[in-house]
Amino acid sequence: MINLDLSQFLSSRVKRVQESQTLQITTRANKMKAEGKDVVSLSAGEPDFPTPEFVCNAAIEAIQKGFTKYTSVTGIPELRKVIAEKLKRDNQLEFLPEEICVGVGGKQAIMNAILALIDEGDEVIIPAPYWVSFPEMVKIADGTPVIVSTTIEQNFKITPEQLAQAITPRTKMLILNSPSNPTGVMYSEAEIRALMEVIESKDIFVMSDEMYEQLTYGEVEHFSPARIESMREKVIVSNALSKSHSMTGWRVGYIAAPKWIIDAAAKLQSQMSSHTSSISQKAAAAALMGNQSVVKAMRDEFKKRRDFLYRELSAINGIRLNLPEGAFYLFPSVQGLLGKTFHGVTLNTSIDVAEYLLNKHWVATVPGDAFGAEGYLRLSYASSMVELEKAAERMRVAFHN
Repeated sequence: MINLDLSQFLSSRVKRVQESQTLQITTRANKMKAEGKDVVSLSAGEPDFPTPEFVCNAAIEAIQKGFTKYTSVTGIPELRKVIAEKLKRDNQLEFLPEEICVGVGGKQAIMNAILALIDEGDEVIIPAPYWVSFPEMVKIADGTPVIVSTTIEQNFKITPEQLAQAITPRTKMLILNSPSNPTGVMYSEAEIRALMEVIESKDIFVMSDEMYEQLTYGEVEHFSPARIESMREKVIVSNALSKSHSMTGWRVGYIAAPKWIIDAAAKLQSQMSSHTSSISQKAAAAALMGNQSVVKAMRDEFKKRRDFLYRELSAINGIRLNLPEGAFYLFPSVQGLLGKTFHGVTLNTSIDVAEYLLNKHWVATVPGDAFGAEGYLRLSYASSMVELEKAAERMRVAFHN
């Protein structure tokens, strides 16, 4: 058989997009586990809790009743109605069911909106550290990501002054993620209002990724920019059930936006995936209608894990971190470790730190480069306390001289 390398024929779109580093590292960690290595994975943003039983039962019932056929592209009416009720109940947002489009996970829901609004040459402002997929999604849409860097000193929050400086005549969208993946920081209502004042008179849309709004731990309450009347027609709210209800594999996400944006997103989705699984949609409706105490229980456990890992890592020389207010990530600075040698390994970059932890101490983390922030690591504390205790001890040993 002749092996021909025909990769030169790949599209320029594929060539300019990077593969998700979080998925790469998670795959490596899983491979090492399969080889018998006791790897502790702090790389994946996936709750270790089972999907609530009543949610699973709703899916089983859907199968038993034969609810296994095509549905409308934007989602079954029952689910869109429940999402609208959830947005009003939890977020004080008024959306009609026809202003909601259900997608195959939050990732597709966001991608739909970006493809619907962004053309070649359009600029999208993305504060860094950012979720790994945001810039790549913009590139897929032929847009230009405009990265605005923040630091641990400013608690990883973009300022109104930074936002104003980043705006050009080509600016089409701002992506805002609060609580944040990867930092866990939250913008207060006052901070969000200050940012919106910068753009409210301009033709700039806001993608408000609110994936972690149910997972908050401090005094700062989640606030959506869609609550600001002057921005209501220019904000796309995205969310999913992956994190809040431990439904990562069910692939149910959604956007809520003005109907003309929803119609455009639905047109695109109709030619890509049609709709998310009919069974998953029934499960999602049950999740949002059911007893939300399961969400509170997970949130309380995540807070304990956050406090533990924050305390342990704060005691390691060379590591500096802020206490996150939401999500389930820590984003420590490892700049104090760079240039140093531990157990014969010299660390010059955050990639070096992540490789050292994985290869020598069997702890999987994600280097900050993946999130637009060299000198940091992202650690997920969505693992059991037993695993976190092992990770903390291994990291203490790793960086002890």
